[in-house]
Amino acid sequence: MLYHMVMARREVLVQLDDALVAKLDEVAKRTEVSRSELLRRGALAVLQADEWARADERLIKGYTKHPPDPALLEASRRLAAETAPEW
Repeated sequence: MLYHMVMARREVLVQLDDALVAKLDEVAKRTEVSRSELLRRGALAVLQADEWARADERLIKGYTKHPPDPALLEASRRLAAETAPEW
């Protein structure tokens, strides 16, 4: 998701405790962005995390419904063991 494009914005009232506001302000100052921009980025991060979690759920559901062939898994394990670089 790209957010740097100019988009219409809606003002939203969010209630935060003083400690959270202070921490947000510290990060905003250190990263040289406004508090509003920091909160927008945070909202986008939450949405991205939710999108990834839903994709994970779909993947798990797919593998549960159609488990991989055990012979294919074994062949994959052997191939990985033979071709993996030594760390």
